[in-house]
Order: sequence, then C-alpha cells, then structure tokens
Amino acid sequence: MAKPEFFITPGYGERLLEQLHYAQAVKIGDRVEISGQGGWNDELEIPESLEEEIAQAFRNVERTLAAAGAGWEHVVHVNSYHVGGFPPEVNATMARLYRHYMPDHAPIWTQLGVAALGLPTMRIEIRVTAILP
Repeated sequence: MAKPEFFITPGYGERLLEQLHYAQAVKIGDRVEISGQGGWNDELEIPESLEEEIAQAFRNVERTLAAAGAGWEHVVHVNSYHVGGFPPEVNATMARLYRHYMPDHAPIWTQLGVAALGLPTMRIEIRVTAILP
C-alpha cells in the first residue's frame, strides 16, 4: 500500500490544523480524500446567503483538491451535509455548481440532512473523493 500523504489548504486549513489538529486532504496512491469543506472564508466566517455559502464550499473543495494535486475533474463521489433541510435553492444551487465544476461527468452523490455542523452558523459541508489518472 502506498504511504499516505497529508495536505493542508493554505489559509483556513492552516488555522484548522493549529486549532483542531487535522489535515484537509490525504492522498494514498491515486486516491484523494478530503475533509468536509464548509462555505467559510480564511477567517472561518460564513456568508449570510445560503447560495453564497454553497458556492464558497465548492470553491473550498477546489482549493483543497488543488493542495493535493487534484481538481473537480477527478471527483467521483460527493457527500453533502445540510442543516435546515432541503429548500429548493439547495438542490438548484448544487446542480448548477456540479454542471459548472464537472461539465464532462456527473459524480455519485449522497445528500444528508443533519442537526448541526462544525461551526454554529454552517448550513452545508461538502466532502469528496477524487481519483487521479
């Protein structure tokens, strides 16, 4: 088995490593797994708009994948965790961003409603698996 390599997303990932002692991504061979990414900025602030929070979470997934040498084009599996249920803008925004970030393929996807996430104001967290060529 290949030795795991751990990666820290510049900015918020460094802050989370210091505060909570965890990495943002791990690569084992051709497989990249990332920690759940919220819609936070580098100061761990969450936007008021749910659509902007989702869009920021997608950008954070992109940043974290890049730290490990991967991109959305390599994503095969998505888990998304949602506080507050699934109002219409959740699926509409998720589908629009899937089409934007992965225009040439559709990943498998598991959506879960949860009571709470890591920060009190978070409403979404996205975790992905990517396979490198």
